[in-house]
Amino acid sequence: MKWIWFAVKNVLRNRRRSAVTVLIAAVGTAAILVGGGFAQFTYESLREQAVRQSGHLVVAHHDHFDKDEDTPLQYGLEGQQQLAERMVAEPRVRAVLPRLQFSGLISNGDKSAVFVGSGVDAGGEFAVRGPFLHVTAGGVLSPRPAAADVPEIMLGQDLARSLHAGPGSSLTLMATTTEGSLNAQDVRVKGVFSVGVPEVDQRIVMVHLGTAQKLLLTDKVSTLSVYLDQTEDTEAMQASLRSTLPSLAVRTWLDQATFYVAVRELYNRIFGLLGVVLAIMVLFAVSNTLGMAVLERTREIGTLRAMGTLPGQVVRNFALEGLVIGVAGALLGMVAAVTTSVAFDLGDVQMPPPPGSSVGYPLHVNLPPALFVATGVVIVLAAVTAAWVVSRKAARKSIVEALAHV
Repeated sequence: MKWIWFAVKNVLRNRRRSAVTVLIAAVGTAAILVGGGFAQFTYESLREQAVRQSGHLVVAHHDHFDKDEDTPLQYGLEGQQQLAERMVAEPRVRAVLPRLQFSGLISNGDKSAVFVGSGVDAGGEFAVRGPFLHVTAGGVLSPRPAAADVPEIMLGQDLARSLHAGPGSSLTLMATTTEGSLNAQDVRVKGVFSVGVPEVDQRIVMVHLGTAQKLLLTDKVSTLSVYLDQTEDTEAMQASLRSTLPSLAVRTWLDQATFYVAVRELYNRIFGLLGVVLAIMVLFAVSNTLGMAVLERTREIGTLRAMGTLPGQVVRNFALEGLVIGVAGALLGMVAAVTTSVAFDLGDVQMPPPPGSSVGYPLHVNLPPALFVATGVVIVLAAVTAAWVVSRKAARKSIVEALAHV
């Protein structure tokens, strides 16, 4: 402990120079934390969005993911009710939702447009979608529609605008059945929604699963989406389902989340490079400060050597000074990062829509403890390394040369 106190006193010899160096280390620490925290927030948001859309696991016919269908639902799932009951019995499973993907034409009588439809179980679908499905007009599909009612649908907002449709509008869906014939179904618009991606909002339609099956003349579904209590259980549950359902394909949310994977790889490179640049900046700042300190204290080093101090002990003293500067800068930077994060939350700072999206989002900075530890270690190591490098040469000078230094 006395050597640490000795290093602190040496750092305080030139307070202005040391303060500037600590400030540079603090800025580097805060920048790494804020950048890394923003990346963590982005990863978590995209992961949550991907999981809510596809489920933690997707169970399908063994050829569903790898082959193109010649007719609708050629590789659809049969007996989905029994499969869902088997999977829900697993303690880790929260819900199992069927989905039927299909496409066709939607018409208002005067104008037709191509649509991409999704037949869903309304009782659970909108509960898992949460904030990633923004209803702009009307409401969501009824959990249990009356058999005598005209089937309900929900339209993407750009598709609704193209068809001049809104809640209460009557439209007609046309699609090719599993037998290859054309079928039509009159429907009523229950709501208009947006997923934040214009290309999707121009085509997407959501209907009750029963309506989609009636339109396609089938009792099959495309997939079963399995939602778990914990995302960390995904791989273990995938292995379990593959062993109990060997004839079916089981994919994870990550297999479906190509956008998440691409963004994560991009941000890892961007913020990884930023971290390296800032660590090098701290390295050079500490090197400059302690290099000047070594130069000014060369005769002092010679005196210590003449009194029997070993070169390694001299290097250790300067390394401890680098440690003091690094720790002080890291702690100050951590405080600045936390303050910045709180300011973003209180100020409700909004980010512009990312590429491919029409909706902005609030700026948050997630600061997990692991990020604090990793950043602090990097900054402190950079400072100690700089001190070790600049002090080695002076410590190895001969005693006579060091004492004669002017």
